[in-house]
Amino acid sequence: MVNNVKTVGLLALLGGIFIAVGWLFGGQQGALLALGFAVLFNFGIYWFSDRMAIAAAKARPVEEHEMPEVYSIVRSLAQRMEMPVPKIYFIESPQPNAFATGRNPRHAAVAVTRGIVEMMSYQELEAVLAHELSHVKNRDILIGSIAATIGAAMSFFARMAFWGSMGRRNDNGAIGAIAGLVAIIIAPLVAMIIRMAISRAREFEADRSGSLVTGSPLSLASALKKLDAGTARIPMDVGASASTLFIADPYRALSAKQRQQLRFSRMFSTHPPIPERIERLEEMASGIR
Repeated sequence: MVNNVKTVGLLALLGGIFIAVGWLFGGQQGALLALGFAVLFNFGIYWFSDRMAIAAAKARPVEEHEMPEVYSIVRSLAQRMEMPVPKIYFIESPQPNAFATGRNPRHAAVAVTRGIVEMMSYQELEAVLAHELSHVKNRDILIGSIAATIGAAMSFFARMAFWGSMGRRNDNGAIGAIAGLVAIIIAPLVAMIIRMAISRAREFEADRSGSLVTGSPLSLASALKKLDAGTARIPMDVGASASTLFIADPYRALSAKQRQQLRFSRMFSTHPPIPERIERLEEMASGIR
């Protein structure tokens, strides 16, 4: 409940900032234009999110005879969660990982890597898939798409307003240009921070709701420990548009030089620290949460 309230609040704040940027540069007309951009972009991402993610992850569909255990687990979980059985995809990668995508439970997909199928016990794999189906059940893909597209549209609108102000050769135009430059720098940064907070809240919520379905928070905690170790040492080739969907950060297996280069950007990781997730699950198992 706390994570859900936090998500609603953060989405409202993000949307409010976006509309405010539009109002700052164009008054009521600018605010309406900003809102129109957000709606248009959201619709596009909402409709095509599953296909884009599957393509970016280089996943292929699999039949039940190829992965009977995964099909059995997903079918059982879907029945318990009262949702349609999603399509199942396979990623030929030794890194243990998985993700879910889709605009709603009726148009959803779950993808697993070869590494996770080989590395996890039945209970651990069930816990991971319950986490992923919880994302679908909780409409997290839609929430993430809204947050991402508002942030992208905010950046685009700030740049458009800045160049528009540069074209006006008067004092007000100069002030507008300065305000536009500030907006280009600050607005997307604020949007990114809020998006990361939303994503982290949804990961915690999927951990919690998925564990309620399986009745075993410790199985997910055990799976996360294996994911933490596996993603740290085994690289994975995946498109950026799908990387934030995975249960564990697929880019963790970086060289020392790459880690140095990405040290600042990783401050804004979409994934909560796995040790913190494990701690929460252990508290949940002991009745503290």
